[in-house]
Amino acid sequence: MEHRILGNTGRNVSIVGLGTWQLGADWGNVDPAQAQAILAASVEAGVNLFDTADVYGDGKSEQAIGKFLADNPGLEITVATKMGRRVDQKPENYTLANFRQWVDRSRKNLGTDTLDLVQLHCPPTPVFSSNEVYDALDTLVSEGAIRNYGVSVERTDEALEAIRRGSTASVQIILNAFRLKPLDEVLPAAKAANVGIIARVPLASGLLSGKYTKETTFAENDHRNYNRNGDSFDVGETFSGVDYELGLKAVAEFEQLVPAGATTAQAAIAWIAAQDGVTTVIPGARNVVQAKANAAAASVQVTEEFDAGVRWIYDHYFREVIHPRW
Repeated sequence: MEHRILGNTGRNVSIVGLGTWQLGADWGNVDPAQAQAILAASVEAGVNLFDTADVYGDGKSEQAIGKFLADNPGLEITVATKMGRRVDQKPENYTLANFRQWVDRSRKNLGTDTLDLVQLHCPPTPVFSSNEVYDALDTLVSEGAIRNYGVSVERTDEALEAIRRGSTASVQIILNAFRLKPLDEVLPAAKAANVGIIARVPLASGLLSGKYTKETTFAENDHRNYNRNGDSFDVGETFSGVDYELGLKAVAEFEQLVPAGATTAQAAIAWIAAQDGVTTVIPGARNVVQAKANAAAASVQVTEEFDAGVRWIYDHYFREVIHPRW
């Protein structure tokens, strides 16, 4: 497994990490024992970055990671968590007092005194340009509650604003074969500023696994069911904001690009990791087999022809609708 330094944190992280939204909720139910098995399989395959959030399963995802770390002392795992979605999404709620409360809750869930990386969890756009917010985050660093901080964003302009702040360690952003806009400005700016890029939703909520059809159904409590129209949160988080049936047509084209010996999902993950400026990619996994397969994507080679094919698919199917929005 290749490793890269995550921005200015000095931490060496695997180019394929593990997203753990699905260990909490919003993807159907996950058995606690299965969650532990997924974490173990990922580490065994070379993964050393877990991404979570305080609202994933109302803390269940953080607690699962905390239990795993407690049961496996000595592992050099970077845990990136997020905060900010426990209150109404108003800029005035992003205060030092609230930050302290949220960070304390995450420290308890994860069983640690100091959080490796705390990311603002897709807050309202004005938060990214608030001096008071960055001062509060700096205070948490000086107090030893967190080591580093970053942001998770919906839009590229939010990412660019955060990158302009010299203390931002990382930007987490949706980047996949159906969402190429971050390649234009965000990745070059992050690289120039020594800001890490954590690429999330790498499989477009599973579309790029190549396993879905028009007949595929999702559980009632799965966001791929209840959030297709953005009824609960930004629709860009579900299938990357693309129309489901159009996405299936694009996947059929993408499958023609997949290198021999790789799965569709592995090719999708590998393509992201090959983009200049990306630090790590964080696919989720619902079971041990998926966890191991995702990690194996780190060894898939991406050719110029493959890259050109991805860009053609995006231009042909999605650019007109997707590029202006996020």
